Amino acid sequence: MAAKTAGTRLEERWRDILSAHARTMCEIDRALHPHGLGASDFEVLDMLVTAAPEEGEQCRVQNLVGRVHLSQSALSRLIARLEKDGLVTRTVCVEDRRGVWVSLTARGRDLHAEVLPLQRAALARTLGA
Repeated sequence: MAAKTAGTRLEERWRDILSAHARTMCEIDRALHPHGLGASDFEVLDMLVTAAPEEGEQCRVQNLVGRVHLSQSALSRLIARLEKDGLVTRTVCVEDRRGVWVSLTARGRDLHAEVLPLQRAALARTLGA
């Protein structure tokens, strides 16, 4: 059997990463579904908790774009859905009217705290930690 080329090994490694990502996202989706959240919803809530740890603190949506694996338009739709569900609020940036601030509501913080152990357990199951 011929030795694997560097390109083939790289391709296999890439497919392994994609497979692990898909399995993990599905597991998180299953764990959070009963709470009305998906994996991407949780990621945004989790980033907001990290970026704005105190009640009432805000984060610019633009700062989330590079950290979430969603397009800017998909992130905007997700934030709109979270706002509709009462988990976040959005306000226009006074200094730059193109900018939008987002912050967690008390309900959003409570839900994040409730499902955080479920998300972390799903990570541990799929990533073997």
